Amino acid sequence: MPDRTDNALTFGQRVRRARERAGLTRPVAAGLVGRSSDWVKGIENGTIGMPRLPMLLHLAQVLGVDDVADLTGEERIASSTYAKTAHADLPMIKRALSTYRLTRRDEEPEPVDVLAGRVRAAWRLWHSSDRGRVAGHRSRIAQLLPDLLADTQHAVRAHDGTDRRRALAVQAQVYHLAQLYLSFQPAPDLVVLTGDRAMAAAQDADSPQAIAAAAWYMNHVYRDAGEAADARVELAEDAASLLRAEDPEHIARRGLLMLAVALSYAKIGREGQAWRYWDKADADARRLGDDYAHEWLIFGRGVVDAYALTMHNDLGHPGRALEVAAALDVSAVPSATRRSYHLIEAARAHGMRDEGVAAVHLLRKAHEESPETIQYNLHTRAALPGLVKAGPPMVREDARRLAVEIGVPV
Repeated sequence: MPDRTDNALTFGQRVRRARERAGLTRPVAAGLVGRSSDWVKGIENGTIGMPRLPMLLHLAQVLGVDDVADLTGEERIASSTYAKTAHADLPMIKRALSTYRLTRRDEEPEPVDVLAGRVRAAWRLWHSSDRGRVAGHRSRIAQLLPDLLADTQHAVRAHDGTDRRRALAVQAQVYHLAQLYLSFQPAPDLVVLTGDRAMAAAQDADSPQAIAAAAWYMNHVYRDAGEAADARVELAEDAASLLRAEDPEHIARRGLLMLAVALSYAKIGREGQAWRYWDKADADARRLGDDYAHEWLIFGRGVVDAYALTMHNDLGHPGRALEVAAALDVSAVPSATRRSYHLIEAARAHGMRDEGVAAVHLLRKAHEESPETIQYNLHTRAALPGLVKAGPPMVREDARRLAVEIGVPV
């Protein structure tokens, strides 16, 4: 909600306050919205007026402002109203997460190995391609989540000792899947809830591997909520300290945590620290070999290289991002959802350079990889209206068709 004690602040003053609260310099904020540092300065000092709605929503997203009224001083527009759209199965997932089973079920729980196999199958569905399928990856996983949540809860309550700890580790993964389903949905409270429940289950399991995975996903929660980078870094490093040096499963999770720190620093413009931790993730990927990719966390050579693209974008260096993109083979990433995301990031870099033809082409490729990934991606939903109205004439119709396909108002 807007702060009613500062009604006298101008739009520019509100933008500056939000930028400083987010810990962003003007050059970094400018890079994230695809404008110059002078443009941000002009917005803040009032020589440039309030931008149109798509850019206003993009600016709010970059600054970590959920309600655009915090920038405009008016209560009529919430960024989630326009920037996020709800998946059809969201009410079902909400019910599953808020259902408390206060009595034990009579039947025996499934063996933990069977539950773990069901969760592995769910991960494969999440990462598999949507091509040739009637339902997208979110829709497919939504049909599995209620039963997985209920059955892992039953197993945790019914088992003792080692089996209970193993069931808790499996339960943490189910909450990770729920968190991924909820990402980019208008339900930020549930994203926090699933992240916290996953971490609690991982800690109760007393599993360094489960804790490390939970810390990776909690870092996404913290970044999206605008939490201080220091808190995110501390969580990742504390979780990494629990891992062993030589076990491949531990190496993969440590590499992910180093990526979490690198992304956190890139988000606030601390370039040296960002690349120092990316180098650590890169070293872990090298130890595992070029052909390694974790079964469900997807850590490996392809992901480390692809996140360098995101980091350059966040640091406001689209030219360097495109150098990474030119050498990036997204087919090396064994996840359609991740491939789609990295293609969107390449489109974002082109958009920051006003290269609309390339941006639209890559957004179309991202849609071919995973329609439901691009449908709920906030950058895509913010960028397409501008490409429809002011993009290169030869691709405006392509942008319009894509916007209609994924339900973006233009």
